[in-house]
Amino acid sequence: MKINIFDSIQLREMEKVKLMNRVDKKYWFHVSRLSALLEEINESYFLLDMDGQSLLPYSTVYFDTPEDRMFIAHHNGKLNRYKIRRRSYVSSGISFFEVKFKNNKGRTIKKRIPSDFMEPGFSSQEIDFIHEMTPFCHQELKRSLVNHFSRLTLVNKNFKERCTIDLNLQFQQAQNSVGLGDLAIVEVKSDGRSSVSPLLMALRNQRIKPAGFSKYCVGRAITNRHLKRNAFKEKIRSIEKVLHTENRLYN
Repeated sequence: MKINIFDSIQLREMEKVKLMNRVDKKYWFHVSRLSALLEEINESYFLLDMDGQSLLPYSTVYFDTPEDRMFIAHHNGKLNRYKIRRRSYVSSGISFFEVKFKNNKGRTIKKRIPSDFMEPGFSSQEIDFIHEMTPFCHQELKRSLVNHFSRLTLVNKNFKERCTIDLNLQFQQAQNSVGLGDLAIVEVKSDGRSSVSPLLMALRNQRIKPAGFSKYCVGRAITNRHLKRNAFKEKIRSIEKVLHTENRLYN
């Protein structure tokens, strides 16, 4: 996979394309298809570079209620739903406590505050943030999933679109650990206004179709067989086929 074919961009230059209120499109496919995709779009995007490194490690802790209300809301297709997580941008040592809200118009709204990734509970700032931004009480939240992955971040040279490519995905829940190392997950993030997206055009050219992928929900579903997860069975079977794996992710 060649990534030195892109012009680079620094983190401070990405401020103008934060897109905290946005429309997302997701795609996923076998990682072997990624090189051809990158070669088709390299002239239209910058690639985030941090101290000479572009494939950057991320770690995330998700929180849910004992009844798994946030997972179940997604499973049941409910809009106006939440995800609560703490994310570490490992290379920079920066962490944020984040709330993602998917509204009934299909837009994703993300709010975040600085955080300590190693915090065992919630800081006072996080407690206030939870109460302000969600209908949940911090006392009912528990750690429900950990994931690790590596990410490439692309920025359209028109600064109206940001794209992430997640690789080397690993999930951990209690004593269970499952990896999806050969899967590439592409997310195209924009303000929703019509503009030409070279990446979307390249995905169409390669006959890669949009398909939802929640790292939280897929991770929960393949690490905890006791959850209600029928709605994700078809997707997980499709992942097995894409990865050509004989190991059953959905048992």
